[in-house]
Amino acid sequence: QAQLVESGGGSVQTGGSLELSCEHSGFMKSYGCMGWFRQTPGKEREWVASINTGDGGTEYADSVQDRSTISVDLAKKTVILQMNNLKLEDTGMYYCAEARDTIFGRCVAERFSGATWGQGTQVTVSS
Repeated sequence: QAQLVESGGGSVQTGGSLELSCEHSGFMKSYGCMGWFRQTPGKEREWVASINTGDGGTEYADSVQDRSTISVDLAKKTVILQMNNLKLEDTGMYYCAEARDTIFGRCVAERFSGATWGQGTQVTVSS
């Protein structure tokens, strides 16, 4: 089973930017869904963005649409989430996930049932 290792989290002021990375060890599916989720204490894990490694199709939650870009470097087996104009509500533990199945289509949040997860990287946004 693949391991996912996140990095790039940290503390930033509102309006700032961060680039989160997810390194994938093992075989990355040709048509698979890779995604980012986030969670704050006491809340459900929330889907943020995802990408299909086969066709490059991307999906974003409304809360980060137009402020974030997800991309994948297939050679490096790394998924990047660039987040700009960060807001207080972006604070949370960010998790990388790989959907269990091969996916020919949109990588919506439901595709990640039974996914493989990383350990997370903390993002803290302050004013």
